[in-house]
Amino acid sequence: MFSKLIAGCMILALAASGKAGEAEDPVMPDVLDLREQGRVRDAWLAKRLDTVVPKLMQREGIDLWLLVAREYNEDPVVETMLPATWLAARRRTVLVFHDPGGGAAIDKLSVSRYSPGPWFDAAWNPEEQDDQWRRVAEIIAERDPERIAINRSDRFPLADGLTASEEDALVATIGEKYAARLVSGENLSLGWLETRIPEEMAVYPIIVRMAHAIIAQGFSERVITPGITTTGDVEWWYRERIRVAGLETWFHPSVSVERAGESEQSMVTQFAGESPSPVIEPGDLLHVDFGITYLGLNTDTQHHAYVLKPGETDAPAGLKAGISAGNHLQEILMSNFRVGITGNELLAESRDEAIAAGLEPTIYSHAIGFHGHGAGPWIGMWDDQYADPPMGDYPIHPNTAWSIELNVRVAVAEWGGKVVRFKSEEDAYFDGTTIRFLDGRQERLHLIPRQ
Repeated sequence: MFSKLIAGCMILALAASGKAGEAEDPVMPDVLDLREQGRVRDAWLAKRLDTVVPKLMQREGIDLWLLVAREYNEDPVVETMLPATWLAARRRTVLVFHDPGGGAAIDKLSVSRYSPGPWFDAAWNPEEQDDQWRRVAEIIAERDPERIAINRSDRFPLADGLTASEEDALVATIGEKYAARLVSGENLSLGWLETRIPEEMAVYPIIVRMAHAIIAQGFSERVITPGITTTGDVEWWYRERIRVAGLETWFHPSVSVERAGESEQSMVTQFAGESPSPVIEPGDLLHVDFGITYLGLNTDTQHHAYVLKPGETDAPAGLKAGISAGNHLQEILMSNFRVGITGNELLAESRDEAIAAGLEPTIYSHAIGFHGHGAGPWIGMWDDQYADPPMGDYPIHPNTAWSIELNVRVAVAEWGGKVVRFKSEEDAYFDGTTIRFLDGRQERLHLIPRQ
């Protein structure tokens, strides 16, 4: 079954790479059973530990990387290094990566009551030595590393997984000599979380296709009956559809309405989840923000739909122009992707180019992967396009996945010149040279009913 999944995903990826637009009414791909999902994820984990970790440690000049998590108090990095049968860390889980140098393989050790899978060598026997921290100190002393990375960061929560009490215990046990060699593992943590391996990228397009298929189902007459269905009805339909499909979501879907004769919808209301739940009517412009989780990877998508009035067969030209303007802004942002540019620099370059092209842009794109708002630089903030936040002062790396999230404000002539914010979000992959959408992008409004 795994081989069928990979073959299907490669075909889908090739098809998506040949054109920008996504399928109008995509077929929902099959979802693997849980056991097979576990096999896939464990195979990916084994490959990642053998390939991603050594490259990162060598890139950052780290001799030993120490990760600590406690049950119900997870380190965001550790939880992505656990086998599929583990749903959380157990008791105190300590993982140690040591680079002995000279081109030798990385040592992968577990100093834990229960060793998390076959990828780590058990390095502590609590029946012989009951002090777990003492054993950690012995391992460090035996290897005498010059730079010891721990997961502490004042910029990125995903790289700040070591709690204060655990760090206090570590420092007290290893002594001043090795405590002085502790450094932030921020770049290791971010690098591990943001780097996508080929095996993941063979499958990621089909995960995005699943999201696109469910969105298309919800934004259709199969779910929406104008004059009866509310936006809240559609949100909960999406939640149920995700659950029934055997998938998960990392946030509650949001569906909102823009219509002629009403004031522009507030971005604050949208992101605070405070939107009312109006009845959907003919002539409405609908917006959805939607994400799923499958095989440990996340999607993040925003689309628009138009509810046809009696006698209409297409949306007003002004609304279609708004979608085209959003596509143009996507192209500008993606054209400026390159290795080494920071998120703040990418934002500034893209905004300048978009404004010169006559657009009114707001850009707030982000990495995606193990987390919906993933490890990597912020490329703008929806509520601040001018500050240079520390989270944006981090470079773009190759082999990373992205949510190209942004909006443009466009005056719609058919709505009396009302300015409408067209919000778009599509997932993409940057290989270090080019960036492409994983399953195309929305280039046409979903029409209800579908024509």
